[in-house]
Amino acid sequence: MSNNWIQNSTEIFAQGPVVPVLVIEKLEDALPIASALMEGGINVLEVTLRTDAAIKIIETIAKEIPEAYIGAGTVTNRAELEDVTSAGAKFAISPGLTADLLSAGQEGTIPLIPGISNISDLMRAKDAGYDHLKFFPAEAAGGVKALKSIGGPFPNISFCPTGGISPTNYKDYLALKNVKCVGGSWLAPTEVIENKQWSIITEVAKEAITI
Repeated sequence: MSNNWIQNSTEIFAQGPVVPVLVIEKLEDALPIASALMEGGINVLEVTLRTDAAIKIIETIAKEIPEAYIGAGTVTNRAELEDVTSAGAKFAISPGLTADLLSAGQEGTIPLIPGISNISDLMRAKDAGYDHLKFFPAEAAGGVKALKSIGGPFPNISFCPTGGISPTNYKDYLALKNVKCVGGSWLAPTEVIENKQWSIITEVAKEAITI
């Protein structure tokens, strides 16, 4: 794992306090959502591989809005990592980890942010050279208290918690020394997307980054 690879992970975590976790069903909505978020001051976008259109959406945003830090979420294996890399993703995030996925991340050309929910997985990721991790599902795995405790024995590990993060608790996470950013789906709610209320997404984004 090269130093440049690690620096890129640091750069992604440093782009802003909130990363929108996007589940986009229709390709036609991709650019309006990305543009609305960027207008609101958020330029790191995580498009999850939860829909049939996800790969094409990543490819479209990467091509049409190159200044965006477009990444792929819910990457669970080597093949998916290769697919999102080819599509133009600048980083990948997994909900968990496997030995092969960690190896694929080491061999790949974009940063992989492995997901962990316990100390054992954290140690596996750390042994493989990863020091920027996703904590998922954050609230169900112990939330702020768990991350605060983890910071003691692992002070050099940085986290982006997701899962149960909301406008009512995200600032509590960001107050922790080992949390550099949080991921949340509240920035682009399904109902807002269905009604194509892009200005609402912009306003929510502006509010979210006002810490």
